Amino acid sequence: MRERRGIPAFAVLGLCVLAAGTVAAELQNIQVGGSIEIWGNYYTPFYEEGDTIRIPADFLPRRPIGADGAVSGIRADGSGNSAAWVEQRTTLNVSADFTNEVSVFIELDSIDDWGEDFRSNYITGADSRANSSDDLEVYQAYIEVRELLDMPLQLRIGRQELIFGSEWLVGNNFWHDPLSYLSFDAVRLTYAPDDFSVDVWWSKLAERGSLEEDGDVDFYGVYASYTGIENLVVDAYWLWLRDGASLNDTNYIAPTEWLEDVFGLDDYDVTNIHTVGLRAAGEVGAFDYEAEVAYQWGDASQQGFLFKPFTYGDNDAEFGNWAGNLTLGYTFDVAWSPRVYVGGEYYGGEDERDLSLFEWLNPFERSDASVSFNRLFTTWESDWFLDGGSLSNYYNLKTGVSAQPFEKLEVGLDVLYMAVLDGFERPASVKIGNFLVPIAPALSFWDEGGPSDLGYAAILWGAYQYSEDVSFEAGWEHFFTGSALEQGAFSNAYGLGFLNSVDDDDGDYFYLGTKICF
Repeated sequence: MRERRGIPAFAVLGLCVLAAGTVAAELQNIQVGGSIEIWGNYYTPFYEEGDTIRIPADFLPRRPIGADGAVSGIRADGSGNSAAWVEQRTTLNVSADFTNEVSVFIELDSIDDWGEDFRSNYITGADSRANSSDDLEVYQAYIEVRELLDMPLQLRIGRQELIFGSEWLVGNNFWHDPLSYLSFDAVRLTYAPDDFSVDVWWSKLAERGSLEEDGDVDFYGVYASYTGIENLVVDAYWLWLRDGASLNDTNYIAPTEWLEDVFGLDDYDVTNIHTVGLRAAGEVGAFDYEAEVAYQWGDASQQGFLFKPFTYGDNDAEFGNWAGNLTLGYTFDVAWSPRVYVGGEYYGGEDERDLSLFEWLNPFERSDASVSFNRLFTTWESDWFLDGGSLSNYYNLKTGVSAQPFEKLEVGLDVLYMAVLDGFERPASVKIGNFLVPIAPALSFWDEGGPSDLGYAAILWGAYQYSEDVSFEAGWEHFFTGSALEQGAFSNAYGLGFLNSVDDDDGDYFYLGTKICF
């Protein structure tokens, strides 16, 4: 059943134009700035050259595996090639201040690998123009009006970053492997008196108006912060992502469509992801802490549509998972100011990809989709080998120490244990060499549970703030491959993607980066 859009986008935009339409402003000053950041990356042999089928579909008959199947890009057997590359992001921005508390900000950026745009062929000496069709992007471009209605009210309209809390669920997605940043086409209203603030926004993630009247992807939110208690910030929020695209398993003639309605098939609701959460962070003496918990619910039609052991997906799929993170640190009042911490992250999920004997015998069995916590637009990433900000059905435990041997130099060591929550019930198999061979592929109810540990990571890093505008950073991660990674687990891509190595060899990653702002 289709639902109607709650608030039309043009109505929201109209209210903003009405609120700002009476502002008359004159240009006062213009500032130009920008940044250059460069990151070099090196991996020892660990990955495939491309995603590889680990378990053929014929070995998983009738099981709801998902759209991509049991495919993984990890080898961890010591073979293959190492990988090395350098990425660079260049930005240029212009800000203009006007009278009546009006300003404009425009920022352009380009992210490229070194060598992508080199203009000469050294073998033949032929020189040509670079392919620059995808180089320059408008990263931010917005109008901002402050003191709206003579209140501590700010309106920002246009492409902009949305950064809240510690960026656990909504941030600019900075990460240097691969180098990436994230901005939103949004309308944002901020009310910020002395000791608290409330942000309300609507953003457009995908416009499908030419194809479908109500097929867009929109992201709404309310985020409130209270800072009235010394050394403490408390946040509360509600986030709503809505995907109105219509989904159809089939497009049959009328009698068949009627039968589908009778049996409740091919009847997908609009996808709605609602997330509510609480966060607290602060300091008590030498202790520092951060704790955040969130619950997610709503219709998961986009996920359910992917699980089709036969013709139809799961049109009853729903979100319903918890997530949280906790960090507790202590800083010693001695030379180098060493800080130790312990913490962890939890992203609820499920793996419903197995079949019981009864389900295998029942020809009318309709399999359920596997839906895990959606991390939305997080900037958090656990490590550089497995977590690209998309691990779910997953938890980690971590500890570490950092210190400042010099005023501008900070060094640290982090140790991380990574594990899957609900493991994949792999077909009963025997190991021959580096391969797990199913014993009886046709008997898809015959499976075996696997271990939970994806692996351990040790990360050594250092950051040098050479000046106010120039910084350097370097690091090394050693990844210890866990048995769950060798057996296979669906924890990648918010629980939709498969992680499975060929063997259990370790991997190493080195990086070196620098950034200057001007």
